[in-house]
Amino acid sequence: QVQLTESGGGSVQPGGSLTLSCEASGPGYARNCMGWFRQVSGKEREGVAVIHTSGGATVYADSMKGRFTISQGKAKNTVDLQMNSLKPEDSAMYYCAADHCFEGTSLNSVLSGTFKLHNWGQGTQVTVSS
Repeated sequence: QVQLTESGGGSVQPGGSLTLSCEASGPGYARNCMGWFRQVSGKEREGVAVIHTSGGATVYADSMKGRFTISQGKAKNTVDLQMNSLKPEDSAMYYCAADHCFEGTSLNSVLSGTFKLHNWGQGTQVTVSS
């Protein structure tokens, strides 16, 4: 069973930075795909970034490219999301998700939700406001 715990959310001014961290437990093979997703109340959840923890491949949503970086943390069971140049429209509940990705699984399909991840954290709130 994979369990995920997010941390690092908070309030920041536009242009500021935050780093979210997702700590995972459970078998490594069951969480070789990990991603960050976000949702604003009343809107659909959207993919932010996904990483394949075995090979290190990453994908990002277009609006996050160049501003956000997903990476494995210093501890191998953590995945971080470094968020720079934050905008008010980045305000949302951010969720960490994980699952086993079979060989050949497209990370873009994970990002889009076509390939569904079944393990989710409780979320951490990010608010960008002046």
